[in-house]
Amino acid sequence: MKRIILFIVFTFISLTAAFAQRFAYVDSDYILKHMPEYASAQRQLEALSAQWQKEADQRYQEIDRLLKAYQADQVLMTADMKKRREAEIDDKEKSAKDFQRQKFGPGGELEQRSTSGIKPIQDKMTKAIQAVAENDEIDMVFDKNSEVIMLYANPRYDKSADVIIKLGLKPGTFAK
Repeated sequence: MKRIILFIVFTFISLTAAFAQRFAYVDSDYILKHMPEYASAQRQLEALSAQWQKEADQRYQEIDRLLKAYQADQVLMTADMKKRREAEIDDKEKSAKDFQRQKFGPGGELEQRSTSGIKPIQDKMTKAIQAVAENDEIDMVFDKNSEVIMLYANPRYDKSADVIIKLGLKPGTFAK
């Protein structure tokens, strides 16, 4: 009998604690769009990416030019000359692919710069989210844009504007 009573008491306490939890969500994309330093970091990354893409395109144009010249001159070349030109084209093509992989590939320079430029901004946002959650005594905060699926979210629990204010920014207008 004591076990049954203890079980009921613990169940009641557990249910009461479960209902006492407070949840909220934020929209990290919305918050980041309000942060001027994020927009600036994004512009810098886009400019860098465009510059590297232009350089990669130039390398491939050079390879295309060499290939066309080789095809035009092929009938007049000796076997040794053909091998040298083919090797030159292959080397340039390998160099262009290496450049592309080094700049844009997994773990490449663009990814590294993105991480180093955006991580401090995300850390700043995370600290502001934590401060809002502690101030409002919220137990859990979800990111509306993460892998967690949210089928419904009552707008009264959206704390994105509070985080923007905590960051010292003005909600309602997007940074340009």
